Amino acid sequence: MSLLGVGSAQIDLILEKDVLVPGDSVNGKFLIKGGTVDQDLQLIECALVMVNLKTEAEKVLDTVSIDVQLRIQPDGDDMVPFSFLLPLDVPPSSKDISYHLKQSWSLNRALKAGMKT
Repeated sequence: MSLLGVGSAQIDLILEKDVLVPGDSVNGKFLIKGGTVDQDLQLIECALVMVNLKTEAEKVLDTVSIDVQLRIQPDGDDMVPFSFLLPLDVPPSSKDISYHLKQSWSLNRALKAGMKT
């Protein structure tokens, strides 16, 4: 059932800072909580997404991939740190532009999309 999302692991993204400027290092960690069965985590991807608030159009500006190779134990807790540089040419947030991070991960050959942060 975990391949269908029932009882599968959960991954949350935690950032060290909420406010960043172009060229800053984006630092954080993925908090991994095991589900009801053992699962093999293979890859975590995190995409920086710019949103046009007028049109709701989204544009992926950059993606970081982390090769993890981790056995997630049932009800276990793990942490994977990450870091990447915010591009220098990113426009500032405004009433028309916002940003979020989208995560996805591969568990047992199945791709799982995460929530935006």
